[in-house]
Amino acid sequence: MTVETSPADQLLTIRDFLRYAISRFNQAGLAFGHGASTAFDDAAFLVLEGLKLPIDTLEPFLDARLLPEERQRLADLIEARVTTRKPTPYLLNRAYIQGVPFFVDERVIVPRSFIGELIHSEFFGGDEFTLIEDLSSIETVLDLCTGSASLAILAAGVFGNAEIDAVDLSPDALEVAKINVAEHGLGNRIELYEGDLFAPLGDKRYDLILTNPPYVDEIAMEELPEEYRHEPEMALASGLDGLDIVRRILEAAPAHLNPGGGLLCEIGAGREILEAEYPALDFFWLDTEESEGEVFWLSAESLGVADTGAEEQDLADLADLDGDEAEDV
Repeated sequence: MTVETSPADQLLTIRDFLRYAISRFNQAGLAFGHGASTAFDDAAFLVLEGLKLPIDTLEPFLDARLLPEERQRLADLIEARVTTRKPTPYLLNRAYIQGVPFFVDERVIVPRSFIGELIHSEFFGGDEFTLIEDLSSIETVLDLCTGSASLAILAAGVFGNAEIDAVDLSPDALEVAKINVAEHGLGNRIELYEGDLFAPLGDKRYDLILTNPPYVDEIAMEELPEEYRHEPEMALASGLDGLDIVRRILEAAPAHLNPGGGLLCEIGAGREILEAEYPALDFFWLDTEESEGEVFWLSAESLGVADTGAEEQDLADLADLDGDEAEDV
């Protein structure tokens, strides 16, 4: 008589479950891209986070034997990943950017913006070439299309003097954002707004605007792997070429930037379209470890934001001149 056994009965160590998960994921042809780009990375995240271990420290634990309840939990998670094709962060209610944890569920897109890496790079506060030399000079930041509020929270850590506004059109997403703002103890620095892009902000202006808007084009939306279909469609789709919302941001951003500020925006694969459509804009493209030409920086000056303070000072200086001096000017 054959006695059926489950993976939880046969697999004993973390190494066992890691190998088993990778095999199952590859056999099932899963898609990755929600914080992990390979079956190995996805499996390692599932196992380590599933056991509440540090997600960047695998080696010391590989041969640790697991308790029966731990083995059952991992077996169930692996089975759910394969059968539901939900992204692993949804199964664990946890995602990370730059090592910072965020609560996530299917009310929000899984946070994975390249902007998180960029604001922690030499482009911001670096010793040589840098977009913003003095991080303490940034006093106001806007996170547009905030989702889980991940970029707003990361910005709070980078720009220590900044008050941060975060906007999203989805009330469901903002409920998740509230959880993350509270978990990180940033309720006194991050204000959440519900609305369509800049609409709920009135005439407020910012030193820095960060945005990872929807940018998936119509054809790509039709071909999305099942994993991505668990995410809110409104957080992904943006018209025929994926740039409908980006165009609206470019149009409205100058009215919400302070002189000397800038816009950092992730757009996916639309670089050639934008450069052809906006030849007068001085796009500066920033690369990351896993992207090339998918994030741009535009200075306030490039967007036509005038330094009204300097203009007013010039007028005041003229007013101080006597008649003859004024005529010479």
